[in-house]
Amino acid sequence: MTRPARRVPIIPTILVTLAIAAMIALGLWQLIDRLPKKEAFLVQLAANPAKPPMAFPRVPDEALLFRRATGVCLQPTGITLAGAGKFGFRAIAQCRTGADGPGMIVQLGTTRDPMAKIAWAGGEVSGYISHAPDGRSLIGSLFAHSAQRLMLVADTPQAGLSPNGRPDIATVPNNHLAYAGQWFFFAAIAAIIYTLALRRRPRTAPSPR
Repeated sequence: MTRPARRVPIIPTILVTLAIAAMIALGLWQLIDRLPKKEAFLVQLAANPAKPPMAFPRVPDEALLFRRATGVCLQPTGITLAGAGKFGFRAIAQCRTGADGPGMIVQLGTTRDPMAKIAWAGGEVSGYISHAPDGRSLIGSLFAHSAQRLMLVADTPQAGLSPNGRPDIATVPNNHLAYAGQWFFFAAIAAIIYTLALRRRPRTAPSPR
């Protein structure tokens, strides 16, 4: 007696195959394109601290992270505290730099007191360039049309605060290898689930001759 055959659904199979192919392509993109570019970018950043000081940039440019820079805060328009891990809290000042200037963000120093009231009148600051705190969510940052703002981290603490932490290249994430692994994992799971689903489909009896 001939056993009934399982019929493979054409359209769902095509859709799942395309989805798996897309996941594999995304994984390869992370490995072949994004990972080498990020590694080259990290090499560039590692060389930035040894470069000559520059004026704090008017336009955000991630290639300038960890460069030594100087800037003048004409007038602080606000000073807030942000979490700094083992250092406690960072005191961050929003500064006016001129009538037509874009403004500047300065990390003045750190404090252990979450209720600290920071008094600072502004002035010339030297330090290194870092990312400013970003209030956007992870998904929001993916679809943002503007680059994350930069700030000047003072190498000499201001307003009687404790020193800032030193620049650390390790704080710049390089997750592209993990992203590639995730895409390959998703592709494998999709293939396994769909194969199991096909095996559970009822068999169809052969047409009588």
